[in-house]
Amino acid sequence: MIFPLTSSRDNSRPDLRILLASVFIIATCGILYELLLGSISTYFLGSSILQFSITIGLFMFFMGVGSYLSRFIKENLLEAFIYIEIILSIVGGFSALILYAGFTLTENYYLIVVFIIALIGTFVGLEIPLIARIINQYSSIRETMANVLSFDYIGALLASLIFPLVLLPYYGVMKTAFIVGIINCGVAIFNAISFKHLIKKFQNIFISSLVTILILLVGFIYSFRINSFFEQLLYQDDILLTRQSQYQRIIVTKWNQDFRLFLNGHLQFSSVDEYRYHEPFVHVPMLTAFNHENILVLGGGDGMAVREILKYPEVKKIDVVDLDPEMTKLASEHFLFTNLNENSLNNAKVKIHNEDAFNFIKKSSEIYSAILIDLPDPNDTGLGKLYSKEFYQMLSKRLALDGVMVTQATSPYFARNAFWCIVHTLQSVFPVVVPYTTYVPTFGQWGFVMAGNKIRIDSTDNYIKALQTKLAEQKFHTGLKYVYPNLIPSLFIFDNDINEIPTDTNTLNTQKLVNYYETSAREWQ
Repeated sequence: MIFPLTSSRDNSRPDLRILLASVFIIATCGILYELLLGSISTYFLGSSILQFSITIGLFMFFMGVGSYLSRFIKENLLEAFIYIEIILSIVGGFSALILYAGFTLTENYYLIVVFIIALIGTFVGLEIPLIARIINQYSSIRETMANVLSFDYIGALLASLIFPLVLLPYYGVMKTAFIVGIINCGVAIFNAISFKHLIKKFQNIFISSLVTILILLVGFIYSFRINSFFEQLLYQDDILLTRQSQYQRIIVTKWNQDFRLFLNGHLQFSSVDEYRYHEPFVHVPMLTAFNHENILVLGGGDGMAVREILKYPEVKKIDVVDLDPEMTKLASEHFLFTNLNENSLNNAKVKIHNEDAFNFIKKSSEIYSAILIDLPDPNDTGLGKLYSKEFYQMLSKRLALDGVMVTQATSPYFARNAFWCIVHTLQSVFPVVVPYTTYVPTFGQWGFVMAGNKIRIDSTDNYIKALQTKLAEQKFHTGLKYVYPNLIPSLFIFDNDINEIPTDTNTLNTQKLVNYYETSAREWQ
């Protein structure tokens, strides 16, 4: 028996099928609120594990508070449930707007998010006990708990699937919040109409529900404008375009001739000085490598690194592995990107793979002459695994015996421990590891780490002279904006405040690098 059916002729009791359908829907909404709040906090504050851990922990606690408080509701349970749905739809529907306003207009974001979690969590905690008590009046406790919990868990599964696959990429957090609020209010209206004969104050409830859903619909219609207003407050410059993909929020800003790319609020490049990053990043390893035929780029979906690689005519193939198809689509099609990257991603030599870099390397059988890793900073474990010893061990198997790999390695000044952790992790895998650094006005001092199995460095001076000679021999070198032969020695100089310090290596098990990075980030906030 899945759930007990009730006679449609018996007007003294509710149709339990409607109540169980409500359980399924409100369970879906509850998990969606939880995912929304965690995602918004991660977007604003970074550190996804910390933000989701805090959100889930507080949410579960306040659900417990709500469940406890339900014992004090002793009569008119159906009316109480409907009123809770109306209140929850208002708080949940406007939760994203409130959090955006809290972050952009105040300095008390944590207090505000805890307050919102407390409200939503408490009301979500009230729902299931009340509806279970209503059903239990017409069913045994065994059947009630089995039916209610089964529908509750199925709803949770649905929410966990539709949030990342449908709601977030197609609607974003603001619209999604209003959608979930509208669904909650829809539950209230449907139950009010279905059980009209059992509700004493039906007219009041029905009018309240209609007014609430109309307000939420207005919020949904204007959500893009609301979102744009608050996002503009987050950025100093005018926002040119925004995209919400399955993986990240993509924003491009403009001030005069300066275009900037932000992913989840983190600056990726500024058009006025990106060449000071990409030229050293690409040309030092490419000049060090013995062969340039088969190149792998992990990350680099903006096409800037590929632009520099294509300056070597002997390159035959470039595999670009970037998780987000929305990013590579923008970089391949939008004129802002194609002007900057010189239409590099549309070159016949380039093949784009929109998949996780870890999985790509794990299943690949290719051997590459050079591997360039242009990934975001390791601010969570999902990125931290791409700087781990295990990942570098897999890379070493895909690198030609005389090949070279390089990774961007964050700032040796602002994240000194993190930078040297990457160096030491690579040293645990490769016999030859060479850190180097450059200054990018937008970011400050920045670092890279090159590694290989047979990089010939009998002495630093001789290696630098060889790089200078090779660069001077390249036909394109006079067209570079930043890197030139006499600059190369400065790339290998680490001042006293950024030179080597002892650190642990980064492994999948320990994820030390993420901790180093987050500690540095907190110090500079």
